[in-house]
Amino acid sequence: MTNESAAPLDAAAIETLKGVTTATLTTILLKKGLRNVWIRGAMPLRHRQERVVGPAFTFRFVPAREDLATPASWGSPISTRAAIEAMPEGAFAVIDAMGIADAGVFGDILCARMVKRKSVGMITDGVVRDLEGVLGTGLPVWCRGAAAPPSVAGLTFVGWEETVGCGGVCVIPGDTIVADRDGAVVIPAAVLGDVLKEAPEQERMEGWIVDEVGRGEVLPGLYPMNESTRARYDKWKDSQ
Repeated sequence: MTNESAAPLDAAAIETLKGVTTATLTTILLKKGLRNVWIRGAMPLRHRQERVVGPAFTFRFVPAREDLATPASWGSPISTRAAIEAMPEGAFAVIDAMGIADAGVFGDILCARMVKRKSVGMITDGVVRDLEGVLGTGLPVWCRGAAAPPSVAGLTFVGWEETVGCGGVCVIPGDTIVADRDGAVVIPAAVLGDVLKEAPEQERMEGWIVDEVGRGEVLPGLYPMNESTRARYDKWKDSQ
């Protein structure tokens, strides 16, 4: 399953989404009937992590099997190393680790190579290893935490750029990923255009509501807006 018919995520779209919180995005997607878009367990590894946006480049692990999950497999043509070399510039790595938390999917060396490949970040429902080294690479990472054992202690890598489930969310290569301090959200390619149109207005409206709360306005009729509040907001918006 791919997003071959979807338009690529361009620089203007990325800039727009960098100004939109994942909280706002989940609200917009919920209004479109998309409830399952927040990747469970993937939280920023670095304190005060800035928002990152990019197209999903997927990696898929399955449970470890002793004849396959060996250090020798790291040199296989189907390996995480080969997958990293296939990543285009600007890609956001999304790693399906099935939530396994006692085997690190990537360590500092692989993360350092991803930085050289100009990946914008990495998300996994699993964990990383070599924590200090990973932080030292500067790669933005969202994960469950850290564990010392390597990936082959609990996982077998089987492929890249295919549909995966990460943190209970379906991710198709090319879906848009937006990640910030609240976690990571998947925007399906089919609705990206609508989200880009609606998200800035949603952020502006909610910012106005926050200001109104600061002025002492009560919530009923303000959030959500009734007709009179909507009229006040529209008047304010027209004055800007």
